[in-house]
Amino acid sequence: MSETTRALRSDAERTVRTILEAAERVLSRNPAASMEQIAEAAGVARTTVHRRFASRDALVAALAAWATRQFADAVDAANPDTTPPLVALYQVTANVLRVKIDWGFAMGLALAADPGAAAVHAEVEARCDRLFARAREAGVLRADVDPGWARRVYYALIHESAQVRDGEPDALAARLVDTLLRGVGGGQGL
Repeated sequence: MSETTRALRSDAERTVRTILEAAERVLSRNPAASMEQIAEAAGVARTTVHRRFASRDALVAALAAWATRQFADAVDAANPDTTPPLVALYQVTANVLRVKIDWGFAMGLALAADPGAAAVHAEVEARCDRLFARAREAGVLRADVDPGWARRVYYALIHESAQVRDGEPDALAARLVDTLLRGVGGGQGL
C-alpha cells in the first residue's frame, strides 16, 4: 500500500470517528437530530456525512457498532482472564465506565441495533462470569457468593454510576468496587 493510500485511509477513518463522536454528542441531547445537525457538530459538510453513511439509520447502526467495539476493547485492555482478579475487576470497571460515560447514547442502542453486538455482550458476560469465579477462588468474593448474582449486582452498579457521572471514571471505579466488595452496611447482618 502506498503512502498516499495510507494517508487517505487514515484521513477517512478520522473523518468517520469525528462524525461518530459528533453523532454521540448530538443524539444524546436530541435523539431525533438530523444528519445535517450531526454534520454541523462534526464540522463537516452534510454531503460528507451522507458519503460515509447512506442514511441516518446507517449512521446510528455504525454508532452502535463503534460503541460495542469500544466496550469489548475496554474489557480486553484489562486482561481479565490473566490479571489478578482484584486488579482486573478494578481495571475492567474503570475502562467500561469510560466507554459508558463517553458513548452512553450508543451503548443504549448497541444490543437492539446489531445482532453482532449481542454476541459481543454475551462474550463479555462470559468473561465477567469467569472473572467473578476467579475472584471467589482467590478470596476476593466470599465463598458463599453466587458469581452470577455478583455479576448482576456489578452490572447494576456500573449502569447507575455511568448515569450519575459523579466523578472521574477511576474514582467511580474505586467506589464501585469498594461498594461491591464491602457493601454499604455497617456489618450488622439479619
